[in-house]
Amino acid sequence: MNALHPRPQFSRNNWESLDGEWKFAFDDKNIGEVNKWANGIPEGKTIQVPFSYETKLSGIEDSSHHPVVWYERTINVKQDKNVLLHFEGADYYTTLWVNGLKVGHHQGAYTAFVFDITNYVHKGENQVVVKVEDSMDCSQPRGKQRWLKDNFGCWYVQTTGIWKTVWLEYVSPTHIDYVKMTPEYDKKEIAIELHINKKQYDSDLTASAEISFEGKIINKVTVKVIDGVAKFSPSVLESGNPWSMKSWSPEIPNLYDIKFELFQDGQPVDLVNSYFGMRKISIEGRKILLNNEELYQRLILDQGYWEESGLTPPSVEALETDIDKVLEMGYNGVRKHQKIEDNRFLYLCDKKGLLVWSEVGATYTFDDQAVSNFTNEWIEIVQQNYNHPCIITWVPFNESWGIEDIFVNDAQQKFTEGIYYLTKAFDSMRPVITNDGWEHTISDIITLHDYEEFGEVFRKRYENSEVLLSNNIQHNKHRYPFAKGYGDQGQPVIISEFGGIAFASESGWGYGNQVKDEEAFIQRFESIHQAIQDLDYVCGFCYTQLTDVQQEINGLLTIDRKAKVDLTKIREINERKK
Repeated sequence: MNALHPRPQFSRNNWESLDGEWKFAFDDKNIGEVNKWANGIPEGKTIQVPFSYETKLSGIEDSSHHPVVWYERTINVKQDKNVLLHFEGADYYTTLWVNGLKVGHHQGAYTAFVFDITNYVHKGENQVVVKVEDSMDCSQPRGKQRWLKDNFGCWYVQTTGIWKTVWLEYVSPTHIDYVKMTPEYDKKEIAIELHINKKQYDSDLTASAEISFEGKIINKVTVKVIDGVAKFSPSVLESGNPWSMKSWSPEIPNLYDIKFELFQDGQPVDLVNSYFGMRKISIEGRKILLNNEELYQRLILDQGYWEESGLTPPSVEALETDIDKVLEMGYNGVRKHQKIEDNRFLYLCDKKGLLVWSEVGATYTFDDQAVSNFTNEWIEIVQQNYNHPCIITWVPFNESWGIEDIFVNDAQQKFTEGIYYLTKAFDSMRPVITNDGWEHTISDIITLHDYEEFGEVFRKRYENSEVLLSNNIQHNKHRYPFAKGYGDQGQPVIISEFGGIAFASESGWGYGNQVKDEEAFIQRFESIHQAIQDLDYVCGFCYTQLTDVQQEINGLLTIDRKAKVDLTKIREINERKK
């Protein structure tokens, strides 16, 4: 996983991967701090980071729950610069010590975080110790991680501790902290907010952005940094040519390169390489538009699990294989289900033109702690992944998980409204789905889940949109499209979960009756797709699912990515309606 930068959309040259072997210890009685493990953990186990101890690739492969785990390794600081220690993901509460001194902590499973360890290290060898606490608490965003001893339903082995890459980065004391890029498609400009790590009142700071396409410089602008922020909106047109903008789309995923440089008193102090795509998501009535043209979404549910590594991709190549398989089958997007995937996955989707619905892991209880945990983590996710052109929809809630009484519960309804508006305050350009599947409150798209296996029944149930969306009938035998007090506002409609076909010869479960052979599989697959594709008011679908996941065996691919059926037939059916 080391060849490609951990964050390809925000990269400096001066970085070093810390993936690989670390010392490791379980601390089931939570005695490590009292026994001063911050100065060194007990000898014995080692682990391969970034794989969680539950997985085979970690070298441990213990699927039982351990609430506290510790990591230790030596880092070699080679430069007299500020040192940043990055964690792309650790589940759930992480505390860091460097050379025996506590640096800080972070809460959250699906967000990246960073510690500035400059004041804790010296040149040469330094000791890093990490404690991660996880629990079976349903008030923390869990996603598909089980909270019982054994797997059940569609919940799988938990993920504990470090599960994404860890890396060092060397920067100047004053440096670029993050950049927010918003494509102003109709204006043919890219709106930029560049934030530095601290406010400087005793020096002159300027920032520049150089835009290029396929090696040719398009534009370069320089502005003054005021109160730690630089704002500018450079044009992406070549010499003012109004037809020269390169749009990003699944068919032609054009990406502009952009180089950000920070100057302090006229001297360069930081350089960040990035990229962006010029694309626009909008809604007109029942239609979703991409770049002002109608978009029919052919999505597949992708849970991002691997047999030997769980939620952690075994390699960048494994991520690329999944994306290539999705495209090969005629899908133009994925709904990344209950998981925030590795940043390099989003980079590859940007590069290859695969649309992404971004969905976070759910909580499974509703109380003040769950609301706080979810809200804090969600807004971090939106901020961290905002710049990716491939992400076209935010999905904070799924199937009333964590908001089980939303149909009638005013507090739960208001919670989803609050998350909707909070998301819109930071990102006004993307649609937000507030409860994917059913019982929507306010939502930019109406999404319906239905695992009906017979095409003719499916067609009959959905043929009259007025009746279906009136909330007078249950759309899939047990749920209503809207929570009480809410209704159809003429939004786009997408069938965002259906299918889930499994073979009778397999051990595990799928949706509906299992099929006996490939002929029966394709017949059922074709029938339910035709029923959806014939619905004029429906502007897309999301099939369940890409791969098998542990006991759930309804993937088009096995968990080791072998095709179960002829993928060219899948493509032909998917592409009947583009």
